[in-house]
Amino acid sequence: MAMLSVLIGKQTHPSLHIRASTILDLPLSNSRTTLKSKDKVVFVMGATGTGKSRLSVDLATRFNGEIINSDKIQVYEGLDIAANKITEEECYGVPHHLIGVIPSHADFTCTDFCDMVSEKMDDIVARQRLPIIAGGSNNYIKALVDDEFYGFRSKYECCYLWVDVSMSVLYQALKDRVDQMVEKGMVEEVRKMFKPDADYSKGVLRAIGGAELDHYFRVEASADEKNRARLLKEALDEVKINSCILARRQVEKILALKNDEGWNIHRLDATNVFPKHSKKSRKAWEELVLRPSLEIVSQFLNNSTMMREELVMAHQNCTILTGV
Repeated sequence: MAMLSVLIGKQTHPSLHIRASTILDLPLSNSRTTLKSKDKVVFVMGATGTGKSRLSVDLATRFNGEIINSDKIQVYEGLDIAANKITEEECYGVPHHLIGVIPSHADFTCTDFCDMVSEKMDDIVARQRLPIIAGGSNNYIKALVDDEFYGFRSKYECCYLWVDVSMSVLYQALKDRVDQMVEKGMVEEVRKMFKPDADYSKGVLRAIGGAELDHYFRVEASADEKNRARLLKEALDEVKINSCILARRQVEKILALKNDEGWNIHRLDATNVFPKHSKKSRKAWEELVLRPSLEIVSQFLNNSTMMREELVMAHQNCTILTGV
C-alpha cells in the first residue's frame, strides 16, 4: 500500500498543448493573471461483469471521490440481484448516487439521466470531491458528454478508464455469475415482480432475467417437477446468452467511442484477474488494473494544476514580448 501512496503523489511533466478553448479570459489586473480551469471527472467504463464497481470504489477511496451510477437499469428500484447492484458492504462507505432512485415501473430516459447526472456533478464538485461516473450504458454516457445542451466538455476535463476482459474469459465468468445470482435468490426476486401483462420494454423489467423467466413463471404451476426443472434451466441458459450478448455490444460501443469518436480511453486488461476471489486474482488486480489506474488518474489530476501554471507563464511571457 505504501507503493500505491507514492503513485498517488507522483507528478509527471506533461507535454503542453494549448488550445483556444483551454484559455478563458486572460486579462492582466494589477500584474495578476486570471485563469478559469475546468473541473475534473473520471469515467469507469467496461462490459458487464468486468469490475467497474470495484475499480470505481478503489479510486474513490484514494482520490476523495463520489460515484455516480451510469447503468440505466441500476437506477431503478428493485431487482437488486438481477441488476447486479453494488451492495452496501461493497461500497466501503463511498457515496453512490443514482442507484435505486427511480420507481420500478417509471419511464427513465437518456434525457432524465443527463439532467440528473449534471445536477449531481454540480453538487459533488461544489463540495470539492471528485466525480467518478461508472456503469455500462455507453449511449447515455455519450449523450451526456457530447450533447452541446449540457455543455459538459466546456465544464469538465474527462479521464476515461476501460476495464476490459477477453471475451472468452468474460463469457464464462458471466455464466458463472448467473449461477451465483440464482443461489442468492434471483429467480424469487424476479418472480415477485412477475405480472401476466408485464411490459418488458419499460422500467426495471428491462433487466436481463425478466423477459427470459416470463414463460417459466406462466407454466410452472401446471408443470410437473421434471418439466419445471427443464424450463427453468432453459430460461437461465437464455439469461446467460443474453448477458454475453450485452457484454459484446457494450465493448463494441466503447470501441466506437475510442476509434470512431476519438475519445482518449485508457484500456486496462483485467483478463488475468479471473477467476475472482483467489490470492493470485487479488495480486493481478493490483498490478494490472489498480496500479495503472492510480497512475493515470494521479497524472490526470496533477496535470491540470501544472498546465494552468505553464499557461500563466506563457501568457506573461507573451505580454512581456508584445507589450500588451
